[in-house]
Amino acid sequence: MSHNPEVAQLEMLAEIDELVARLNRWVEQEVPWGPTRQCRSLLKRLLTRVDSLRIRLETPLVLATFGGTGTGKSSLVNALVGQDISRTGKQRPTTTKPLLLVHPQCEPETLGLPLEEFELHVVESPLLRDIVIVDCPDMDTPELETAGSNLDLLHRVLPLCDVLIIVSTQQKYRDAIVTDELARAAAGCRLLFVQSHAEVDDDIRQDWAKQLSEHYEVPELFFVDSLRALQEQQAGQRPSGDFARLQDMLTGQMISSQRVQIRRANLLDLALEALERCVQKVDGSWPEVEELKAALEEQKHRLCGSMSDVLKQELQVSSNLWERRLLSRVTEVWGFSPFSATLRFYNGMGSFIASFSFFRARTPVQMAVIGAMEGARRLKTHFQASDAEERLERVSSLGMNDDELREAQMIIRGYARSAEISDDDLMQTTLDAMRHTAAKVQDSFLGEAGRKIDDVIEQQARRHTGAFTRTIYELLFLSFPAFLLYAIGKNFFYDSFYRGQDLYTLDFYVPAGIFLLLWAGLLMLLYIRKCRRGLDQRIDALAQDLAESRFQGGLFPALEDAVRLIDHDRESLKSLQQSAEQLRHSLALSNRGPLGRKDPTDLPVSKEPSSLQE
Repeated sequence: MSHNPEVAQLEMLAEIDELVARLNRWVEQEVPWGPTRQCRSLLKRLLTRVDSLRIRLETPLVLATFGGTGTGKSSLVNALVGQDISRTGKQRPTTTKPLLLVHPQCEPETLGLPLEEFELHVVESPLLRDIVIVDCPDMDTPELETAGSNLDLLHRVLPLCDVLIIVSTQQKYRDAIVTDELARAAAGCRLLFVQSHAEVDDDIRQDWAKQLSEHYEVPELFFVDSLRALQEQQAGQRPSGDFARLQDMLTGQMISSQRVQIRRANLLDLALEALERCVQKVDGSWPEVEELKAALEEQKHRLCGSMSDVLKQELQVSSNLWERRLLSRVTEVWGFSPFSATLRFYNGMGSFIASFSFFRARTPVQMAVIGAMEGARRLKTHFQASDAEERLERVSSLGMNDDELREAQMIIRGYARSAEISDDDLMQTTLDAMRHTAAKVQDSFLGEAGRKIDDVIEQQARRHTGAFTRTIYELLFLSFPAFLLYAIGKNFFYDSFYRGQDLYTLDFYVPAGIFLLLWAGLLMLLYIRKCRRGLDQRIDALAQDLAESRFQGGLFPALEDAVRLIDHDRESLKSLQQSAEQLRHSLALSNRGPLGRKDPTDLPVSKEPSSLQE
């Protein structure tokens, strides 16, 4: 299915308008980073060109001559309009003030040009119906760029032009001054390259095109004899040679229907050059931001580790209480069995001993002493539980060491300034903000402290009472008593009745009982050690979670938010650059013709685009 070229062009223009809208949104954002602030200033100047573009959409295109002294710019202008308007001569420089040539039907005030800077000429010429011509001053004069000088006038005029005709000769096309000024002026303009003095010079277009191709797109170069072309027109004849092609191109390519396309294409080239420069600036400063991000993470990790160690020490002081509660819950979940009964005996040994002591009491005094000891033991247990709860409160209220925080603040401030993030408001309220966050975390932790410990104990109890674990420990625990029963039964029924051997005496039963106790104790120690290790790990994890909760908004929240915003802002800028590159590529494919352009990716390092500097 074929596509309508006009519809395709309208789609292209709509995409350019969308790019401009995105640029406006990007420029309006506030990001506290030096490089992007500079980029925003640059792009704001670009967007002022958009406003002037909208005003000038229906006005004639502004075509300007550009070249060194004696290259025949004024002669070319006279030939283009078919009249002697611009002064020519051998005395250099000839042009000292820009000449503005307009058609009688053109209203100069609508052009958006500072008319007081020009010498205005109203000329009846077919070529001026859709364009105006500016005969610019020479840029290779020995004078300095002072107010009113040729260079000063040139630099103020060129950003207002849509098309530049670069005029050169066999002697001037390699001139370094002209080359440097062209690199500065060509951004955001369509270019036409003309070699003049065809009547006396050799054709150097091939070598000139080769030289230009490193930095510019050069579809075509024209080789003209301006004086001859003017004489032919004054004699009522059609100009001959390349001049005729140049004149036809200007009256055809520059017709009214092409104005918007050319001006939007110029704007796109200028936007791409500005965006390329902004991306270069941002990428050049990005390593410092990466160092700041790494420093923030390092300081957060260091302070979080320090706080976590303090919290672990506080929580581990009450580990015996947590262990007893864990064993109690384990025996509840385990149910009744020989090994769980042993665990119950171990966990309640104090109460068992006290109860057993009551049976041995013979006098009221002994019972009173035993009762006092049991009361003291229960009171001690109560105090330990209360102390554990108090420690939870102290743990929840442990704040950041202000000295450590100030040290981290000084380190981060140095990285922030190196990264050109020098907004002190991002860091001044850090201490108060951290304390406020700590207070909120404390309230939250106090409300859930008991539940957190209970959850840890419940999780560990379920973890260590699985069917596999219970089976292994019960079998191991019963293996030794089973062996003893087997040995005793064999001795009683077989050895004594059939073989006439003596029954085992206390010499057998006492060591057997001792070894049974040792075997049970060993299994209990192994199991308790396993439970304790798991409990310690969970308590350490709880301390780590609490420490990290103090940093849930970041060590320096405002600064970290700013870094994330800068990262997003940088990606948005690169997205704008990629969109501009894609549009430029599409526009280049759809516009094949003699108009050239500067390669926007060929950027000098230290300068802004020249057409945005004014």
